[in-house]
Amino acid sequence: MRAKSTPLSALLAGTLGVAVMAGCQTYDFEPVDPLAIAQTTVESVITARRSKPDVMLLVDISGSMTKPVNKDLVVNGTRVCDFQAEDGKFYMCEENNPCDTSKCPTRWSELQGAMGPFLAESGKLVRFGLTTYPEPPPVKPPPQTTTVPELCAPATAAAGSLSIRASVPFELDSDTELQDYASLVNDKLQGIPNGGAGRPRGGTPTSASLEFVGTQLRANSEDRDQIIILLTDGLPNCNDKNEYDGTSAECRCTLETPSQCTDKLSPYFQRGCLDKNASVRAVSALKANMISTIVIGFGAETSAGDGPSVLNEMARAGGYARDCKASIDCGAGDTCDVNTGLCGRSFYQAGNREELAAALKSISEAIQPGEPCFTELQPSQLPSDEKLIVVYINGERTLAGPDTWSLDLSVPEKPGVRFTGSACAKLESSRPEDPVSVEVRAIRQL
Repeated sequence: MRAKSTPLSALLAGTLGVAVMAGCQTYDFEPVDPLAIAQTTVESVITARRSKPDVMLLVDISGSMTKPVNKDLVVNGTRVCDFQAEDGKFYMCEENNPCDTSKCPTRWSELQGAMGPFLAESGKLVRFGLTTYPEPPPVKPPPQTTTVPELCAPATAAAGSLSIRASVPFELDSDTELQDYASLVNDKLQGIPNGGAGRPRGGTPTSASLEFVGTQLRANSEDRDQIIILLTDGLPNCNDKNEYDGTSAECRCTLETPSQCTDKLSPYFQRGCLDKNASVRAVSALKANMISTIVIGFGAETSAGDGPSVLNEMARAGGYARDCKASIDCGAGDTCDVNTGLCGRSFYQAGNREELAAALKSISEAIQPGEPCFTELQPSQLPSDEKLIVVYINGERTLAGPDTWSLDLSVPEKPGVRFTGSACAKLESSRPEDPVSVEVRAIRQL
């Protein structure tokens, strides 16, 4: 779509008090204010059927997802996220002592709460799939214990794997089919419990999981956008081939017990170090194959410390960094770099269900194909009268009417031309091999 503004007339002026004598008659000329008129032309080529993107949700189910969103939450004078252990002391609920999410919401329960409406609202316009990581570790009878490599296993399609909860439905296209499939994706997500068997467990093997998910989309696709939405609450780690280890000055230990990173005999000697470089490389490699990555950080670990740095680089490499025209576009506590057009925090950050829902809404608006039956005009481009709008569809002038189009001012900050009836049906049925061109001309007085 492109818009252009063209001056149509110059100034008209008169002179006060000039008398012209012709015979016995006198003519007085009144002053005329200068008048300027401009025309805005918005041109679009509509290919509605081309635009539904293939989107794989890559969702972090590491053990930290079972942590409370607010560990200090107090209800009626009681700390609802604490439990009393056998030693009589109080501890915060977590993976091995699950929180009662009806009283103490966790990152996982809040994520589930936000994802349901997101999938319901966006499902018919996107071909969603769902992959979780790390790969759920095997269930072992006592006294056997789960090993660190098992807790750090990336998403995989190996036999018996549970990583791919729902593949991207490449064969589906209709609104009804996709909405039904999005409901299935949501059911899979809601079916992962906050506690007990099948709960979120393990580390955050982000780089290898991104590489794997890239194989589940269509590289170098030119007819549909290929997108990964990465939703994580932790820093990338678990890379046993990390270029840094616990003895390296560059190693940023991601564990609560730093000695696990520095002990050469520890299974976390490399796995515990921040896996920033490999994660950014994975996103860059995906982008080189025309697969974009949108990054959402959820929780305290991604909002401070090393979190913003690594997620920022991943977001910018992924092609969907948060853009802006002014700092107000970036939200409280953030600024806009007007030279790059990017917010200082380029990834989406959320600390609770409401913030995550807002981030998902912004992402939904960014990835959806838009409305083929609506051509937006900037408020400054609006004419003073609807009669000053001229619309052409495939080069043919189309008059306003119930079966064609009208000026839509229902959302003051987003005015435009709304196509209805047979005109809308024509736009909705457009395809790459049979696109529809739309031209909207609006005349206004300057």
